[in-house]
Amino acid sequence: MVKIYTKKGDDGTTSLWYGGRVPKHHGRTDAYGTLDEACSQLGLARALCGGAQEELAGDILRLQNDLFVAGAELATAPQAAERLEDGISRTTEPMVAELEAAIDRYMERVELPPKFVIPGGTTLSAQLDVARTVIRRAERRVSELKAEGELQGETVIHLLNRASDLAYAMARFADVEDPALFEGRGKAAG
Repeated sequence: MVKIYTKKGDDGTTSLWYGGRVPKHHGRTDAYGTLDEACSQLGLARALCGGAQEELAGDILRLQNDLFVAGAELATAPQAAERLEDGISRTTEPMVAELEAAIDRYMERVELPPKFVIPGGTTLSAQLDVARTVIRRAERRVSELKAEGELQGETVIHLLNRASDLAYAMARFADVEDPALFEGRGKAAG
């Protein structure tokens, strides 16, 4: 049996790739932990895809892979950033461009109303909206790291911004056409 516990984190710290330890509450661990949460939320969305949603399931899996790359980058101390590999453990601008192409592909097939969307049209679209909000939280954490001088570059922020946009686009593609979903910002009946 392989034991998955090391007890090294019992002191409230965790290891970074290529050396170094930080407190488990450090902004870096919070950022990549939030991406782990987002990947899990996307995994649930992918599991909800039916046989007719192969394109969506494939794009969700690609997005999960991109978030794993971002997580690897964030799990590495800035002084070891030169050891990362583009597209494997470091985000790249071509990855951002691929997300933009996917966003455009979905949005050209969706007609958005001029109001906010209330999540919950379908179970799948609601789950994608949950994933989107978790990605946005990760983006806020990474923005804090940038402000603290903890990032080597800004590509990871670009990628997370597009990742949440893609989750939104996929959610709208998976949604139902129900005008009531778009009336959430209207005046309350009184």
